[in-house]
This record gives sequence, structure tokens and C-alpha cells, in this order.
Amino acid sequence: MVPPPFVRRLVFTPLLFVLTLLVVVLFPVGYAVTSLIGRERRRARRLLWFALAWGTRESAAVLECGRLWITRRARDDRHYDVIRRYVAGLYEVAQRRLGLRVEIEGVEIEGVETDGGGAQGDRPLIVLSRHAGPGDALLLVHHLLTDYRRLPRVVMKAQLQLDPCIDIAANRMPNVFVTPGGGAVEDIGRLAEGLRPRDALLIFPEGGNFSPERRRRAIRRLTKLRRTDEATRAAAMRNLMPPRPGGVLAALDSAPSADVVFVAHTGLDHMATVGDVWRRIPLTDPVHARWWRIPAEDVPEGRDARVDWLYAQWERADAWISANRAPAPG
Repeated sequence: MVPPPFVRRLVFTPLLFVLTLLVVVLFPVGYAVTSLIGRERRRARRLLWFALAWGTRESAAVLECGRLWITRRARDDRHYDVIRRYVAGLYEVAQRRLGLRVEIEGVEIEGVETDGGGAQGDRPLIVLSRHAGPGDALLLVHHLLTDYRRLPRVVMKAQLQLDPCIDIAANRMPNVFVTPGGGAVEDIGRLAEGLRPRDALLIFPEGGNFSPERRRRAIRRLTKLRRTDEATRAAAMRNLMPPRPGGVLAALDSAPSADVVFVAHTGLDHMATVGDVWRRIPLTDPVHARWWRIPAEDVPEGRDARVDWLYAQWERADAWISANRAPAPG
């Protein structure tokens, strides 16, 4: 259960500033202490630098949101600029300190070719991505904002509102926070209704970060619901959890002119725990992503046809991941 807004702002925002101040003050001590841990000191220092950057940049973003509120711009699109600078700053630090490299292949999502060879104008996008590994949502938001100049609307878990920056900024922009049994499908439909030409609705159809156990539970759930065909197709996909079609179908119904972009990626898959993150920093392999765009007119009509189409795209993503995924570290 997520506390109400006034409790979150009263507790977690001051806590962010206190923790950031502690990191800043104790950073020289922590940096010196890392020299005592032998060969792991470089790894520890990388994570220490990233923690410093995260705290200071998030605190700056929260203060900027406060300034917008004071100047009566609490619902202004300037919040996208705040998030763009915040996420781009973290991306830069992750490149420099953690060894992050991102390689994207696939069609350019800025335009899609028509049969006549001309480019269609700006259209809203519905972006459907796998969810695996720490930070993949931030990477997607960064590329949508910075590389493609899209304004993302994100469907995310309500617990993320415990993060002050997400809580304040995201609640001032069109987004959906999902709670179990909270009418998420209807909320996603309403969010998609207002998509503008330069907007991008970002949904993670799996409903959570991938893990083998979650995948098994999802397949068992489909079996209990007697959705035999979906359960069989889900069991054949080794890298993904089965997509939950409800929110996707609601978005397609509410935004019939939106093109659909699918995103598959590898490189963060093996970082499921804190220990995994520790062992894999710095990153030696790039985060490799594949994007493909389907024009609105190529999206089938009817619920059953769309569910079948969604599974077909998910199977395409699973096959790409199998072909491009690096082996698990020993």
C-alpha cells in the first residue's frame, strides 16, 4: 500500500535531501575506505560515484519541480525538460562510471515509410517493451526524450511513487500508476485517448521485471484460466513472460491512429540482485536493443486477432533475444 501524497512528500522528500547530504559529506571518507578492500576498490568507487551523481541529480530535479510549483507551473510541459536533464545526466554518469554502452538497431522511429515511398508525418506511438534488468525503463525514457524528441507517458507500478522525483514530476504529467485491482486497464485507455502527435505511451506488457519464477507463475495462471493456446505459446518463449493484453488492447482501442513500437533488449538480463550488479560492474558487454515500428493501419482489428498479433510480436522479440543474448557469467 502506497502512502497518500502528503505523507510521501513529508517523509521521503526530506529523506532524499538528508541521504544526499550524507553521501556528499561522507564521500571523501568512503572513497578513502575503498582503498582497503583490495582489488574490488575500483568497482566500489564506480558505484560510489554513481550514488553521488544519483542523489545530487535527483535532489536538483526535485528542487526544480518545487520552483515550477512556486511559479504556478505545476502542470507545465517544462517538467519533461526536468526529467530529460535528470535522466540524461544519470545516463552520462552510467557511461563514464559503470561502463554502460547502448547499441540500438532497427527502423528509425521518427518516420515510417509508406508504400508510396514517402514518410508519414508525426504520429503518436504506443511503445511496448520487455522489462528485464535494473534501469531499463530509465534507458527507454532517455532515448524517447533525447534521441527521438518524444514526450513519454509511462505505465508504471504505484510503488515507484516512493521515489520523490518520480512521485512529484510524474504525477504532474500524464502517466498511470498501477496497483493490483486498481482499474489499470481503464486508466490506460483514458491515458491513450489524449495522445498527441509527438507523444509516446510506454507500456511493459509483462507487468513486471522478468524472472524465471514470475514467468512460471504467469504460465500457470494462463493454464488455470484455461487460456491453453496462450499458455502453450508462453511456455515456448524462454526469455520473456507472457504479455498481459488488457492494457495494450485498451491503448490500441483508444488511440487507433498510433503506430506501435516494440522493443527487445539484452545486456541487463543477468542483473537481478544486488550481488549480480556488484559482480557485473563495470559492464563489459553493451546493452543491445532492437526496435521495430508497425504502422497503425497494419495493426489487426478485433480482440482475438490483436491478442494473436501481440503474441506473434512477443515471439519475434524472444527469438531475437535468444540469438543476441550473451551467456550468463560463470
